[in-house]
Amino acid sequence: MTFKKTALALSLMTAIGAAHAATPNNEEIWQMLQKMQQQMAEVQQQNQDLKAENQTLKNKVDATEQTALEASAAAEALAVATEQAVKTASFNANKTSIGGYGELHYNNLEGQNGAADKDEIDFHRFVLFFGHEFNDDLRFFSEFELEHSLVKDTSNGSNGGEIELEQAYIEYDINQQHRVKGGLFLMPVGIMNETHEPNTFYGTERNPVESNIIPTTWWEGGVMFSGQLAQGLSYDLVATSGLNTSGTANYAVRSGRQKVSKAKAEDFAYTGRLKWTAIPGVELAVTAQYQENMTQSQDPTAGSATLLETHAVIQQGDFGLRALYATWDVNGSGPKASGSDQQTGWYIEPSYRITDNVGVFARYNEWDNQAGNSTDSQYQQIDLGVNWWPHKDVVVKVDYQDQDAPAGKEQDGINVGLGYQF
Repeated sequence: MTFKKTALALSLMTAIGAAHAATPNNEEIWQMLQKMQQQMAEVQQQNQDLKAENQTLKNKVDATEQTALEASAAAEALAVATEQAVKTASFNANKTSIGGYGELHYNNLEGQNGAADKDEIDFHRFVLFFGHEFNDDLRFFSEFELEHSLVKDTSNGSNGGEIELEQAYIEYDINQQHRVKGGLFLMPVGIMNETHEPNTFYGTERNPVESNIIPTTWWEGGVMFSGQLAQGLSYDLVATSGLNTSGTANYAVRSGRQKVSKAKAEDFAYTGRLKWTAIPGVELAVTAQYQENMTQSQDPTAGSATLLETHAVIQQGDFGLRALYATWDVNGSGPKASGSDQQTGWYIEPSYRITDNVGVFARYNEWDNQAGNSTDSQYQQIDLGVNWWPHKDVVVKVDYQDQDAPAGKEQDGINVGLGYQF
């Protein structure tokens, strides 16, 4: 017991001595304070650096969020713009139309009594249509044609082709019954002048009456009012550029087409047509035209010209019939002297569909561009042939023609054609 007390006392005295020995002096305390101050400064600097890093990181995060927002907004705007572009493209695509037609001909004709033989193959026409509907009441239409496959210099007497603008007009609906068009357009006369795609008629070549008397294809520049007078009864009233024939061509109508190419416009032409279609499959029409001077006042011996044309188109079941009559009355001593004061033609064409894809026809044609004289200047032609439509818009044609021409100069033989439209 005494030993334990003694040991405890010795331990206490040792601890007190050690504590007394460990007590720092003033200099040591100062150094410790300096060291602590330095450590606190380092901690503060580290704290500031950490805050700066946090701010930088926050700025980067904010910038990233802003970029993401901007990217999202840009993507949304792009999506809206793309949708609008697609809608616009779709709208324009639905409002703009492209079409056309073409025909390849092979002619193997034997000339009689001095007439030339014709043995050739020719891509006669390549035509493109372009149209656009601006709105429900306003539209544009055009027809662009290349004839005979190419255009070349004809100064050496070779047969060059032609590039022609046959239609280019703006049409406006005045109301539901009446409309007006202005520009370059086909004349409302005859059967084929306005509708001449190869799959719509019989025979490889267009009939000679509507080529030499109408004359198809015939277009002018001007204005035309059209509309419905009653159920199945329509009208056309037209003021256009006119023909410009000459005595050197015996005032032939076809030679007078100016094709609206720097056309002389001293004398305009005025045309009216009535068309009746009240019975399905039946079309009856009459057209009249008046022109003050058929030579555009270039020939003092020529005067006014009047055209009268009437036709019937009937399709009842498999049976079809086309018939047309047209005549010109040309005033003036010049046309009278050459017999060109009367230019007349007519034809009749029955047809029959053997099947939905095959049809046969016969046509008798008679025309005379100098019918006013007493000499024989009348042409007659009989055509017999067949059409095969592998598709309603594609046709293959084979026909035979037999001519009876003035002075016996005629061409007889076979024609073959391939045509299409789209």
